[in-house]
Amino acid sequence: MNFSYLTSAAVLAVATFGAGSLSAETVVNIGHGVQTGHPTHLGLLKLAELVKERSNGEITINVYPDRQLGEEREMVEGLQLGSVEMTVVSSGPVVNFLPEAGVLDLPFLFENSEHAYRVFDGEIGKDLLTRFDDIDMVGLAIWENGWRHISAKKPITTPADLAGVKLRTMQNPVHIRAFEKLGASPVPMAWGEVFTSLGQGVIDGQENPITIFYTNSLWEVQSDITLSGHVYGPHMFLASKSVWESWPEEVRQAILEALPEATAFQRAESARLEAEQSAKLKENGVKISEIDTAPFREIAQSIYSDFTFDPAVIERIRAAAKN
Repeated sequence: MNFSYLTSAAVLAVATFGAGSLSAETVVNIGHGVQTGHPTHLGLLKLAELVKERSNGEITINVYPDRQLGEEREMVEGLQLGSVEMTVVSSGPVVNFLPEAGVLDLPFLFENSEHAYRVFDGEIGKDLLTRFDDIDMVGLAIWENGWRHISAKKPITTPADLAGVKLRTMQNPVHIRAFEKLGASPVPMAWGEVFTSLGQGVIDGQENPITIFYTNSLWEVQSDITLSGHVYGPHMFLASKSVWESWPEEVRQAILEALPEATAFQRAESARLEAEQSAKLKENGVKISEIDTAPFREIAQSIYSDFTFDPAVIERIRAAAKN
């Protein structure tokens, strides 16, 4: 499979690792915002293992989970400043820096995960990752956060059930607009505040993939999950451009060579964990409901004209479902 895992600015015409040797051990630090049980954390541990092996122990990757390096937006800002070396973040904060990345957040754009992979690993994904070069970042890969579903303290089976529901969303204008159209009252909120806000009734619900719901123990404050699958949630693997260019070529090459295998592993873990964790959530008393998404789809897709995303790109993404 042809994984899209580097920008044109990151293409390196170098020999395979081992032709030279690093003068000292290189330490690479990667931060992310999810728990250690999330597939992205497991994928980063796999990347660290592969890079250490391929570099004969000369490169160590340290992984900092659960917002240890800051909230997601802070980590993205840190990439531009060079204070954060690498991060994997949801699309929410990214669109504030690269608005065209918001096309991936349009509701009901992808038919299934395989459709998303074809887009991310093909020319569309490569083109998008290349654009990070203009904002002092390096786009390395698009991983999987998962299909976003709605959770609340009551069943949500039709758009009418969302009327007046205070629903936490990411600070993402596409998500916010979609839920406004669906009749909810979207509340953009940093993730670190969500659990407490749900418990205190500041918000009524939220929307996230199953793995996020499970690894953050949201079953303690939410009783129902609606399998709306309204958005496929990408995880953007990014590096600070200034830091990336400061590393020896051997370091960059070792990371780039390991990324395809780590990407495949991360996506496989996402599918495995979603199935396992859905079963465990039911054991914990969470009601998980399948619904007819057609009414949600019809309303939410009306926001497409509210944004200035290139219609040709949207059509190319949709066409990829048929390949």
